[in-house]
Parts: sequence; C-alpha cells; structure tokens
Amino acid sequence: MHAHASKMKFALLVAGVFLLAALVPGCAAPPASKKTAPSGAETALRQDMRKLWEDHITWTRLVIVSTAANLPDLEATTKRLLQNQTDIGDAIKPFYGDSAGARLTKLLRAHIVGAGEIMAAAKGKDQVKLEAAKKAWYANADTISAFLSGANPQSWPLTDMQSMMRKHLDLTLAEAVDQLGGHYAESVADYDNVHGEILQMADMLSNGIVSQFPTKF
Repeated sequence: MHAHASKMKFALLVAGVFLLAALVPGCAAPPASKKTAPSGAETALRQDMRKLWEDHITWTRLVIVSTAANLPDLEATTKRLLQNQTDIGDAIKPFYGDSAGARLTKLLRAHIVGAGEIMAAAKGKDQVKLEAAKKAWYANADTISAFLSGANPQSWPLTDMQSMMRKHLDLTLAEAVDQLGGHYAESVADYDNVHGEILQMADMLSNGIVSQFPTKF
C-alpha cells in the first residue's frame, strides 16, 4: 500500500512538472525547427551554376596544357572555352536582362584573352609583356567584380567579389606557371585548389540570386 502511494505521488509530481512547463512562459520546450527543402528551380540554378564554372576551369586547364605542350587541339579547345563565357552570360539573363548577360560575356571573354596573353608572354620569356598582361588581367577582374557587385550589392559586396576574383586569378596563374615550368604534380595540385575556390564562387553567385529574387524560387 505504501509503495502504491509512493508511485502515485511520483506520477502526480511528473504530471505537475509538465503542466508547469506548458503554463509558464519560457519553460516550454522550443518547437522543432522546420527546414524547407529548396525548390526544383533553386536546385537547378545551383547545379547549373556549378557546372558552368567547373566548365570554366576545366577548359582553362586544357588550354593551359595545350599551350604549354604545343598541342594541335589548342584552337578547338580555346573556342570551347570562349563558348563557356557566353554560357555564363546567358545564365544571368533571366534575372538581370539581356544587356547585362551580354556585358558579362564580354568581360569574361576579355578575361580569357588576357589569360592567353599571359601564357604567350610567359612561354616566350618576355618579362615586360608578361607584367603588362598580368596588370591588365587583374584590372579586368576588378571590372568584373564591380559589374557583379553593382547588380547585387547586398549579396555581392565589392570587396568580397574582388577578393574572390583575385584569388581565382592567383590560383590559375600558379597553375599555368607550374605547367609551363614542367612542374606537373604541382600543377595538378594547383588545379585542385582552383576547383575548390571556383565552387565557392559559384555558390556565392547562386546564393545571391536566390536571395535577390525569392519569388522565382
């Protein structure tokens, strides 16, 4: 009888604790957080953006390799790389308009041409032309950064975009120098670094678009 009474008291005590938690503000357990899965449109944007920028660095590497080794596929490979710049510009047209997409393509094609000039100068061991080409290349990167930041300043602050673009150039330049110098293991490692950084850039761009145009997703 005594044991039964003790069990009853314990049960009443537990019930009282739960009742108090329900009635007193701040005592109730927080509701479980609900995570909304990304829409199909958002998932597609993120995947497409990553593929575009992975194509960018993949075809850039192939151009670097073909240039260093004087391979006969250089013209075809360069043509495919330039097409990628059109593809990237086209990808932003649904959000920023046709003229903005065309402008980005033009800037990115200049980025590719500039990289080619750096490769040619480095391969020819022309230090004067190399320094001039590098200066123009980084200036072009700053122009691309300013263009993107101007389109979405809240998500893509100018300093962040400049840092991202300049790091892309630094890593790509290291890759090219090592490939030209015959340091192939280092060049492969450089490409891995380029790959990791470009995925960060792609995600930064996707995050900004989703944040700026929520009704589209």
